[in-house]
Amino acid sequence: MSLHHKINNKSKGYQMSQFENVTIVKKANIYFDGKVTSRTVLFPDGSRKTLGIMLPDDYSFDTGKKELMEILAGELDVLLPGETQWRTVRGGESFEVAANAKFDLKVKQVADYCCSYLD
Repeated sequence: MSLHHKINNKSKGYQMSQFENVTIVKKANIYFDGKVTSRTVLFPDGSRKTLGIMLPDDYSFDTGKKELMEILAGELDVLLPGETQWRTVRGGESFEVAANAKFDLKVKQVADYCCSYLD
């Protein structure tokens, strides 16, 4: 399994319970008829993350940049690029997706997530 397909248990080194000195974009990012929503968080160093909620359903996403998806609560199955088996990801776990790729999700329980856009 390559690094961008890795599922991390307990997201060591990634999860923070809060962010300091950030700007929040007021306008929501709304996808799939409101079943997936997020807010953009801008950091002083120019990086950004989104914090959001996904309701139970099936979704397909495309990436621009490499992404780290931290699942803070809930449960979903993910099908990562180039893989044929779905993997279960639960609250406290994360996965990475390469830039310019597509991945599929089957959200089983409402999922609270933090998506980091990596260089």
